[in-house]
Amino acid sequence: MMMDHVTLQDHISIVLMQPRLPENIGAVARAMSNMGFKDLVVVNPKNFDLNRISTMATHEASSVVEHIRLFDNLNDALSTFHYTIGTTARLGRQRQERITPKQLGNHILPLAKENNIALLFFSVYRGLCNEDIDFCDILVNIPTAEFASLNLAQAVMVLCYELFTAATDFTSETFIPSLATRHELETMYEHLKDALLVIDFINPQNPDYWMKNFRRFFSRFQLRAKEVKLIMGICRQIHWYGGFRFQQGLNQHQQCVKYKE
Repeated sequence: MMMDHVTLQDHISIVLMQPRLPENIGAVARAMSNMGFKDLVVVNPKNFDLNRISTMATHEASSVVEHIRLFDNLNDALSTFHYTIGTTARLGRQRQERITPKQLGNHILPLAKENNIALLFFSVYRGLCNEDIDFCDILVNIPTAEFASLNLAQAVMVLCYELFTAATDFTSETFIPSLATRHELETMYEHLKDALLVIDFINPQNPDYWMKNFRRFFSRFQLRAKEVKLIMGICRQIHWYGGFRFQQGLNQHQQCVKYKE
């Protein structure tokens, strides 16, 4: 079954994290319009000058500019998405699985049929930090020569072009159901962290650092909402049982003290 571009337009969004210049936002809108993408999300921009954005975007991309969705933070911006691809030029060993732009289409087009996908971009000045990685299910790296820094709009155009061309002759019988949203996943991770702290499995001094391994583990499975609820139920039970055992120990201690008296 061939996948039409309307499906892509409806289910794949471009998310810009802290863009510095309004002209960059406008250039991204123009690149999106070239490839048929419509939904632009902007997070905590340094300067959201709509006139400068519109001038760079030109009239052809005015619809993209008019419907820009603004957010103060990344957590809120990604809360309704089911899958997030982060873009990065850094290839450190601590970073999770990475794919190339050529691999992007086959990786996310099956997902886009039933899920909302976010392509997350960062300004060249800010880059992708470790906290941002927690929100990403996978990373994509655009290969370059020695000068690795790409303009924001250039990076957006490369990935949008690869998706646009991949969708032209994309065929797949694979069915991937609706996945859990980012909000549901973040709630699950908070429950899991609490449960692991109760049983003393992770270091309470820096629990978020130890949770990174669990995030990478679960991101491989593309969890559905019902599976997330199952994991949260287990975590709640662990938390309850940990508190129950603590109270039992406290009662026994008090009885011993009372007996000695």
